[in-house]
Amino acid sequence: MVRGKTQMKRIENDSSRQVTFSKRRNGLLKKAFELSVLCDAEVALIIFSPTGKLYEFASSSATRTIDRYQKHMKELRGVKSKVSSDRNMLQFKEDAHELEKKLKSLEISKRKLLGDGLEACSIDELQELEKQLDKSLSNIRAKKNALFREKIDKLYEELHVSSPDSQRSRQTADDQQNSAQDVETELFIGLPESRNTRLLQ
Repeated sequence: MVRGKTQMKRIENDSSRQVTFSKRRNGLLKKAFELSVLCDAEVALIIFSPTGKLYEFASSSATRTIDRYQKHMKELRGVKSKVSSDRNMLQFKEDAHELEKKLKSLEISKRKLLGDGLEACSIDELQELEKQLDKSLSNIRAKKNALFREKIDKLYEELHVSSPDSQRSRQTADDQQNSAQDVETELFIGLPESRNTRLLQ
């Protein structure tokens, strides 16, 4: 009779679960013994039943095997930690080397902007440096002029006098208004006959 495949889930029936535990426990202990004898392996097996009862097998000493296991795991963790530390150190070295290259490049650019180390520059590089300097100079002049205007306006405010810029703005607005009033048009309001008479005169 072919044995059916056992479904891997908890056995709900108490008596069936106890029978299965006993059979499989004995089979597991037998396999552990066979493995230790046939392969000369150090085997330690510890089982706690659902009720808390202890079952164990050890080819030599369970305590010695557990100590050996703990020592091995400690060494393994040390090796992993060392590998991780070496990997981090390598990454730090690569990052430091990359930053050093960037700093050197920035230092060279700074010297070129100050007019040093231009002997090896091509015409295109010199033109690019000239553009950068012209742009920087324009920005500096614009900022300086803005600050001057702010200070001048503040001084006029403290003296309770209108600044020349404000006076010019008002004068321009007055001139535009006067020009609009002085414009002559052909617009005539009245009877058509009066308009024609005026045109003939």
